[in-house]
Amino acid sequence: MNTILLSINWNPNPELFNLFGLPVRYYGLLWAVGIFLAYVIVHYQFRDKKISEKKFEPLFFYCFFGILIGARLGHCIFYDPQTYLTSFRGFWEMILPIRFLPDGGWKFTGYEGLASHGGTLGLMIALWLYCRKMKMHYMDVVDMIAVATPITACCIRLANLMNSEIIGKPTDVPWAFVFERVKEHGLNGELLPAIPRHPAQLYEAIAYFVLFLIMIYLYKNYSKKLHRGFFFGLCLTAIFTFRFFIEFLKENQVSFEDNMSLNMGQWLSIPFVIIGLYFMFFYDRKSIKK
Repeated sequence: MNTILLSINWNPNPELFNLFGLPVRYYGLLWAVGIFLAYVIVHYQFRDKKISEKKFEPLFFYCFFGILIGARLGHCIFYDPQTYLTSFRGFWEMILPIRFLPDGGWKFTGYEGLASHGGTLGLMIALWLYCRKMKMHYMDVVDMIAVATPITACCIRLANLMNSEIIGKPTDVPWAFVFERVKEHGLNGELLPAIPRHPAQLYEAIAYFVLFLIMIYLYKNYSKKLHRGFFFGLCLTAIFTFRFFIEFLKENQVSFEDNMSLNMGQWLSIPFVIIGLYFMFFYDRKSIKK
């Protein structure tokens, strides 16, 4: 007897609308929503801890540019160095949100390619600069940021879903997505068939949303009982452990990963998990947050 394969045909237009000739995409909008939600949550924590508004006000700019610069450089350096680091044109496409056209012109595209590992590193460096400027304890600040980070990560993965990127491997599960807009994969021009695949972006978005709820619960009920660095460690450990295992359900992002025992995302996740475990279980265990 024939069975009917259930799946969801996924073909949204990544461009929400056009404003004065500039495309407004779901991708950029969801990034902005994610950062705004984190802003609101961290602002609440600053007020809850009675930290002055003057110290909070610059934090958004440090975080925004740290994440953006780190995520962009992370993608270009870790995943596509041969495009962005070997030519003058590639260098400027790495820095500017444009693409140079064959006829000598250029087109605004936004930043096509942002890596979460690079964004995490960029954020950590930016927060270090912020704490030096504001004379605040680094771990106190990253703990507050860690509580809000999962909701931003959730929005970013929803942005990837709307862009039909970071797609999963073929599957016959009834909730599979057929990513009809995907024309090619990676850098090798390999055409991908429009077949049911794991919605890996959605898996990650759901996982990060659940982690966010856990973070809020722990902060509301146990923040004064947990040692300094715990939230930071939990955030790194949970996000990058899940990221490590979900990679087994994803198509490789670039062709050189096909010959690797673990792909680039998995190798980059391992040090973050180790760092996270250290801060969860070994760092400053005797400290009590006030």
